[in-house]
Amino acid sequence: MNESHPKVHVIARNRTSERVFRLMMALPFTVLALALMAFAAKAETIKTHGVSTFGDLSLPADFTHLPYVNPDAPKGGEMSFAWSSGSFDSMHPYTRKGRPAILSSVFFESMLEAPSHVVGESYCLLCEYMEYPEDKAWVIFKIRDNAAFSDGMPLTADDALFSFEIMRDAGLPSFRASIIKTIAGAEALDDKRIKFIFTETAPLRGRIESAGGLPVFSRANHEASGVPFEDSRLEPLLGSGAYTLAEADVGNRVVYQRNPNYWGKDLPLMKGRNNFDSIRIEYYGDAIAAFEGFKAGNYTFRQESSSVSWANNYDFPALDAGHVIRAELPDDTITSGQSFMINLRREKFQDVRVREAIAMMFNFEWTNKTLFFGLYSQGPSFWQNTDLAAMGLPSEGELAILEPLREQLPPEVFDQEAYALTPSKPDDARDRRKARKALKLLQEAGYEAGDDGMLRKDGKTLDVEFLNASPLFDRIINPYVANLKSIGVNASLNRVDNAQQTQRERDYDFDIITDHIPMGYEPGSGLRQYFGTESKDASVFNPSGVGSEVIDSLIETVVNAETKDEMITATKALDRVLRWEQFRIPQWYNSNHWVAYYDMYEYPDPLPRYGLGFLDFWWLNADKEAALKAVGAL
Repeated sequence: MNESHPKVHVIARNRTSERVFRLMMALPFTVLALALMAFAAKAETIKTHGVSTFGDLSLPADFTHLPYVNPDAPKGGEMSFAWSSGSFDSMHPYTRKGRPAILSSVFFESMLEAPSHVVGESYCLLCEYMEYPEDKAWVIFKIRDNAAFSDGMPLTADDALFSFEIMRDAGLPSFRASIIKTIAGAEALDDKRIKFIFTETAPLRGRIESAGGLPVFSRANHEASGVPFEDSRLEPLLGSGAYTLAEADVGNRVVYQRNPNYWGKDLPLMKGRNNFDSIRIEYYGDAIAAFEGFKAGNYTFRQESSSVSWANNYDFPALDAGHVIRAELPDDTITSGQSFMINLRREKFQDVRVREAIAMMFNFEWTNKTLFFGLYSQGPSFWQNTDLAAMGLPSEGELAILEPLREQLPPEVFDQEAYALTPSKPDDARDRRKARKALKLLQEAGYEAGDDGMLRKDGKTLDVEFLNASPLFDRIINPYVANLKSIGVNASLNRVDNAQQTQRERDYDFDIITDHIPMGYEPGSGLRQYFGTESKDASVFNPSGVGSEVIDSLIETVVNAETKDEMITATKALDRVLRWEQFRIPQWYNSNHWVAYYDMYEYPDPLPRYGLGFLDFWWLNADKEAALKAVGAL
């Protein structure tokens, strides 16, 4: 028996009484016709508790809790972890000024929230329900009567309107450029209803989610602060989330505390979540010091990112005594897109042959075997680990999208398999075969070797600086630099402090950096912030400065896809073109979560496919915590 739950569409068909019906019949024909048209339009309005991009919702309107949480998880205790990639000087994550603390968006909620067990579904959080017509020209969110900010003041439609308008006018430039293409405007219909009106050209897919995903701030709190929205601040904006700020010790730690009066704690969407009384983040100067802090019990949860550490360093007394659990939990999520990013704003990198030659000299296979104990894989796709990744030669569907753009695209897009770096020899840091190919490409690009062995073009050497703030990357970048030098490239590693790294990235003052390009399972308008021409010199999400008319065209094809199959095909075509641009050198990814934690935490088994959730739906076992304290492990 099929017990799946279809999307709940509560159609607003008002039943008229006999008296009203007779009154309508007495109206002139033209007036009656207009009334009936308005009635029919209202009858087609969809009123629902959630929205799905493709297909039906998996959870009914009366669901009691998310399927992957423990609804009876106890509340209490602390979750603590470390951060070793720079300090913070702000609690405001929605501006380019300052460096926000980790998790500083925890204060804010939105109308909708996406769960971790499925893709493409969003459910009402701040809203009680949403209402929209079949053509999705607009959406009305009815805010829950008890929705409130953490100071207890009611959250109103005016606050939601204020939040949209200030994000649109003073938020991150890349966000502003994207949102105005989707949302034409908004209005507060009354104290608890806000209506968003979409632009006529906005794609149907993702319209409602774009409005429903906006964070909501308190208008009164912001205006009372007197601080411009775009300025950095250590006193966070007021939100409605389950956690508030307890401590912000710049350079040392930040602590968030659970609000015991959190308005949404009894919502089905929140059952079994937000289980810790506090979340503490300890800041360290480097990863080595951070690991020593974990061994000493200064914090209690660690998600390991170093293969060397994972392979060699987990042999300390607390683990040997069983006080610490070391586990590999499956990670089926899309990869983070961690890569060496080449700055296309620099003239010397405009020639794709130069970029290809630089990429060739990164020997991932040797790096993985020698430095990473063979624990990693290399992901050539921007959508690695999903069915959106381009494979082999383009399909008929991809060709239908690409053919009209043939004159603007390299021929390899059509007649070669999706671009990926050719594997290197794992036993030789400098693969001589690939070195010869790279040198040939540079010679074709106009570079000639001088008497000193350095390549020059128009009398200038090919200078390639790797900008990096992490000492742990030295062992990875230095062999890469040596490989480039061996073919005449004037390569160097410039290790700077975190503040310099942040500023130079924001100023686009670099040749190559390490960054992430996190894509989604249902890519939409956000692609413009990563690869669009309008944002290439303004977006914090587009470090390489990617952008062209042909890429813009492909992005719009993805954004406007109306079916899942169309979206998959269009994304594969975009992935194929982006990869042949060769502005990134994929680094590595891990197919498991490497975690270590003091044996007092528990989590649902199995975990949801799309989230580890250690801050979301894990919980603390108070008896285990007491046992650890009794033996001095904490």
